[in-house]
Amino acid sequence: MKKLVALTGAGISAESGIKTFRDADGLWEGHNIMEVASPEGFQRNPELVLDFYNQRRKQLKEVTPNAAHEALKLLETQFDTWVITQNVDDLHERAGSTQIIHLHGELNKVMSLGPPHEVYHWTEDLFIHHRCERGFGMRPHIVWFGEAVPMLESAAAQILDADIVLVIGSSMQVYPAAGLVAYAPKGAEVIYIDPKPKISYELSVRQKLTVISKPATEGMADFLKLFLRG
Repeated sequence: MKKLVALTGAGISAESGIKTFRDADGLWEGHNIMEVASPEGFQRNPELVLDFYNQRRKQLKEVTPNAAHEALKLLETQFDTWVITQNVDDLHERAGSTQIIHLHGELNKVMSLGPPHEVYHWTEDLFIHHRCERGFGMRPHIVWFGEAVPMLESAAAQILDADIVLVIGSSMQVYPAAGLVAYAPKGAEVIYIDPKPKISYELSVRQKLTVISKPATEGMADFLKLFLRG
């Protein structure tokens, strides 16, 4: 069975109604990105940051996976399929995908502020008074700007032996995630699905690159047709 690795970004979840992480004016849901997605922002105003992610967590309950998420689940019947996502939602899980790596954390998890920084499943609001089992406060389990990406090595390891790499709904501008394509074998097929594709250096040097300039749901439908035809 061939191995397929899908790298997914904000574009795949946008079609389910989740607003993209950053829009054109550098705001996220009306907030400066560094106010709500950096350790410094959390230190300055933890209440604001916790409320921001509480609202994002509530939004998850109002949206559902779309056809692109479901197509990735369908591919598991034909490929050893891995999903490596920059998204912090749980739409891949709810669509039924079974092998998922979250590069930037998960909205439905929180992390202790004290060692060894245990991670807990969490679907309700998180407030300052909440404590972990060891008595420390907690924060969203999100990789903020300036922080290391702990799952990056695991993600790169999956791409090293991929036969097909699908890039879906990613700007390919946010590093280190955008650099993951470089780990794919020389002969791997790379398919880039995005309505406004930006060809990064890592994509430009691929020997087998197919660009589908469509939203995630339409692009995945095209990919499935090509696959079924082949």
